[in-house]
Amino acid sequence: MTIRLGHSPDADDAFMFWALAEGLVDTPLQFEHVLRDIQTLNQWAREGKLEFTAMSVHNLAYVADRYRVLNQGGSFGDGYGPMLVAREPIPLEQLHDYPIAVPGYLTSAYLALRLFLPDAQTVEMPFDAIMPAVQRGEVEVGLLIHEGQLTHRQAGLHLLLDLGAWWAEQTGGLPLPLGVNAVRADLPRAIQLEIARAFRESIRLGLEHREQAMQYALQFGRGIDYETADRFVSMYVNELTLDMGTRGKRAITEFLSRGAAAGITPKVSVQFVDDET
Repeated sequence: MTIRLGHSPDADDAFMFWALAEGLVDTPLQFEHVLRDIQTLNQWAREGKLEFTAMSVHNLAYVADRYRVLNQGGSFGDGYGPMLVAREPIPLEQLHDYPIAVPGYLTSAYLALRLFLPDAQTVEMPFDAIMPAVQRGEVEVGLLIHEGQLTHRQAGLHLLLDLGAWWAEQTGGLPLPLGVNAVRADLPRAIQLEIARAFRESIRLGLEHREQAMQYALQFGRGIDYETADRFVSMYVNELTLDMGTRGKRAITEFLSRGAAAGITPKVSVQFVDDET
């Protein structure tokens, strides 16, 4: 059986899927890798287009009837996360006066921003266009995801707020849930479990053969050097990625519950593959 596997062309996703892409995981399934930006994957998930896909945790609020979340492959900011940056320091209490460039209205970064700043003025941009737009003064404030979290200082930008750190303060230390991998709910149970097993093995092999996985991941680093790519992968591929466990599930539930309570997202109950019997 061929499973279409959607993930972002980013270093951390590439690291997780290295072993599957290289045929190093023993599985009866055939995986067809489909690389798209996270906003496109979020939109596709609302159509149920792919059998196995990465998506923003925010997007789960709209597709919980279509997809079941895997314990593996979660991206959590454990005390760190998407960052608000500007060319000049801006007091946080004045942020509502400035347009903020965001990387998509279905991203978890956007939901975290709205939880922090309910009346935020926002403009949607491709994630990799935000930092240059702030540098040029086309927009006053940008919400950075991916490697921009590590490279904004070299670009001469000021950090206004790390939303992952803010979230941890608000929740007693929960990690900020940013991305998950999920399988379509209409797949046979045995296929869902085999996808989970194969994916777990791919992540494990990447962590055990880090140098090889990193060389593969560098192809998707958008020009960043090895050290920066390695730091970025370490932030978002770790023990919570191998198995989110109770702590990760609590973080996802809390994030979406707060989104619903604030009237940003619908109320939803997320289903996890390993919860089913």
